[in-house]
Amino acid sequence: MMHRIRSLGAVAALLLSWPAAGWSQSTAAVQLVDQYMAAWNAHDATKAASFFADSGVYLDASVGKPEVGRANAQHNVIEAFMKAVPDCRWTRVGDPVVNATGDAIAFEWTFAGTNTGDWADGTKATGKTFTISGLTLIRISRGKVTSQFDSYDALGFYKQIGLM
Repeated sequence: MMHRIRSLGAVAALLLSWPAAGWSQSTAAVQLVDQYMAAWNAHDATKAASFFADSGVYLDASVGKPEVGRANAQHNVIEAFMKAVPDCRWTRVGDPVVNATGDAIAFEWTFAGTNTGDWADGTKATGKTFTISGLTLIRISRGKVTSQFDSYDALGFYKQIGLM
C-alpha cells in the first residue's frame, strides 16, 4: 500500500508540474510573437528582423517564393512593407494556438495601413487604405523564428489598394 501511495504521489506531482511547463512554453511563444509584432508596429525593421534565426524562412502564400535568411526577410518583406505602408499596423486577433512543446504558434491577425510608398517591385503607391485578415504559423527554436508562413486574402488586398 505504501508503494502505491508513493507512486500516486509521484504521478500527482508529475501531473501538477506538467501544465506549468506547458504554460511557460506557451507563454514564451506568445511573448516572442507579441514582441515581434510590436517591432513591426514601431516600424523598426532591424528589430523585427532580429527575431528571425540567421537561416529563418519567411513564406507568403500569395507570393510562393520563400525568403531564406534573416537579411532577405528583413529586406524583401519587412522593409518592403514598411516602406510601402509606413503607417502599417499588425494586430493579433483572438487567442493564439501554441503546440505542446511551445515551438510552433498559429494566430489570426489583421494588417492595416495606407499605401503611401512605392512597393519594392516598382509598383507606385496608390494612396489607398486597406485592412486585410490573415493567418500566420511561426516555428521557433532557441528563441528565434525559424519559419513564418503567412496566408491572407491577397485578392482583397489588391482590390483595396486599387491594383485590381
